[in-house]
Amino acid sequence: MEPFHQIRGVFTHNWIQVYQAYSPVIAQEAVERGQFGPHFKMDRMTWIKPSFLWMMYRCGWAQKEGQERVLAIRLRRDAFDQLVRQAVPSSYSGQSGWTYEEWKERVQTSQVRCQWDPERDLNGNPLPYRSLQLGLRREAVYGYVHDWTVSIEDLTDYVRELDLRRQKGENIASLLPQERPYPLECLP
Repeated sequence: MEPFHQIRGVFTHNWIQVYQAYSPVIAQEAVERGQFGPHFKMDRMTWIKPSFLWMMYRCGWAQKEGQERVLAIRLRRDAFDQLVRQAVPSSYSGQSGWTYEEWKERVQTSQVRCQWDPERDLNGNPLPYRSLQLGLRREAVYGYVHDWTVSIEDLTDYVRELDLRRQKGENIASLLPQERPYPLECLP
């Protein structure tokens, strides 16, 4: 049985792969430059997701407007680990040891927020366990864009091919990125 909260992803000793979906303009700049360009909004929170199927659910397999291009961003592991440790949960649970007022203040001032959303199956149905997404803002976005990105790859053609095969009823499970549990002790 899967743990209720667990980061799953594709990673090596040096990097972890996260996913984002963007408009063609933002994605093309990122792929050509190897980092996000002038059309990427540095002043907005940006959400990164280590789960491929959660990203497919979110972007509708690269069909939603403004999310037509899916990028795989390889992020330095030391930076990712630090982001996870700094993350403040988007929802108050009382398990952090903070009062509601302390949590509210931390959410408003934090550089990193985390959400545990239901993991998804191939058809977008929720599974009984949660996957992490991190929201980055201010200095965390700057670090993500300028310092921590190892590489950016456009997965759009791969995503669309998988979706066509999925819609035809093919079992595409073996063609998905091979995600495994991420070894991080300080999960938010």
